[in-house]
Amino acid sequence: MVSTGTDSKLFIGGRWVEARSTETLTVTSPFTTQPIASVPSASVPDVDAAVAAARQAFDHGDWPRTSLKERIAVLSRVSDALGARADEIASLVTDEMGCPITLSRSMQAAGPKVVLDTFLELAPDYPWVSERQAATGRSVVLREPVGVVAAVVPWNAPLLISIMKLAPALLAGCTVVLKPAPQTPLDAYLLAELLSEAGLPDGVVNVVPADREVSEHLVAHPEIDKVAFTGSTAAGRRIASLCGHDLKRVTLELGGKSAAVLLDDADFGPAVEQLRTGSFRNSGQVCSLKTRIIVPRSREREFLDAFSAMVSTMPVGDPTDPDTQIGPLVSDVQRGRVEGYIRSGRDQGAQVVLGGGRPSGLGDGWFVEPTVFAGVDPSMTIAQEEIFGPVVSVLAYDDVDEAVAIANDSAYGLNGSVFTGDPQRGFDVARRIRTGTVELNGSPVGFHAPIGGFKSSGIGREAGPEGFDAYVEIKSVGLPKGFVPTVHV
Repeated sequence: MVSTGTDSKLFIGGRWVEARSTETLTVTSPFTTQPIASVPSASVPDVDAAVAAARQAFDHGDWPRTSLKERIAVLSRVSDALGARADEIASLVTDEMGCPITLSRSMQAAGPKVVLDTFLELAPDYPWVSERQAATGRSVVLREPVGVVAAVVPWNAPLLISIMKLAPALLAGCTVVLKPAPQTPLDAYLLAELLSEAGLPDGVVNVVPADREVSEHLVAHPEIDKVAFTGSTAAGRRIASLCGHDLKRVTLELGGKSAAVLLDDADFGPAVEQLRTGSFRNSGQVCSLKTRIIVPRSREREFLDAFSAMVSTMPVGDPTDPDTQIGPLVSDVQRGRVEGYIRSGRDQGAQVVLGGGRPSGLGDGWFVEPTVFAGVDPSMTIAQEEIFGPVVSVLAYDDVDEAVAIANDSAYGLNGSVFTGDPQRGFDVARRIRTGTVELNGSPVGFHAPIGGFKSSGIGREAGPEGFDAYVEIKSVGLPKGFVPTVHV
């Protein structure tokens, strides 16, 4: 838990200041269902103050005008601090949103440092300055910071996604207003402490937890130059419409309904084990999970037996227990949403092979049993809409063309997998799937590669050198003959 006493204030202009609002946001344990903390719910004047601080820091402060080397030095200190406080971060996120602690240690605590270190590694080689020469002219092309960024992050991997946005933004020289999700503001408070201790100048990052109405005010604020959002597709559409009014720069990392395609030559043993985390990581609350598993009809029963046996070995329970693999969902509202999808699957004729209810003996926590559906038609609601819980649909196909058609029969296009004994064959199938990322035999792409979505899964890319692109404006300067400019990066 954040224990500095700052959780009664907002981080604006490099200081912990009293909120102008008297409203609060209560952080509730998904396991005990009891309150564990509260923070101010920022008001419109609070957001205006945060944006003004970020604007002042960008227009008149040192950060955009410091060298890349200096910005790397500050963020390297942040990386060191993330490593030093990893155990605290893991426990904090587990308390906030119920992520099983063993996963929290890798995904929620180690993950942000890995992301930051990757951007620190990539930054020196990014083409901040490049020269162009042709018969039609000679120029220098500059990539300059886009300006003041509103970073709006979700509750499922809050610190990881915050760093995914802040690292490239800050290295580019931007300033930021960070808006954490109401369910998980505490890790953002801890991050503000680390940034301040690392020597980040005042106003470069500001933290304002807020409800939806005030968040819309931030997104539409005329002094915000760019919005970076991760969350639901419905919210992404709303944000895109607000940004479109002012032609504001926006990137959106949205929902998914990703497919794992098992070809007829796949070894089901390792494939099923890959899907342990590939389909159920963070209790199903990850947008890139493979929640549609597409299997050869001739091997459907074989797969269902193996997959159900694996899922049955995933302990459900107290998220602070290192053995737990499925924890509670983040809120009672989210559990109700997931249970509604399970009812829909049953009503539309799919068969529950495993799970489908609430586990017994776990008190008042917001749990749903890991659930496997078979007999799923691609048109069913559970095969089309993002559930965001531990619910997986198994769909059968007769040939590879049908498998690809089922994989692509989705409004989403975020992630996917192909499992096969022939990697080249799998690669060829992967190229036919309309999605931003495809993992061949469960192989991760790593943070040096861009991630993001086709179709309703978003706009833009994060991670890799492409992750910087969203935080820069490109300027071309025509050069007189013989002139060689001096450009500092």
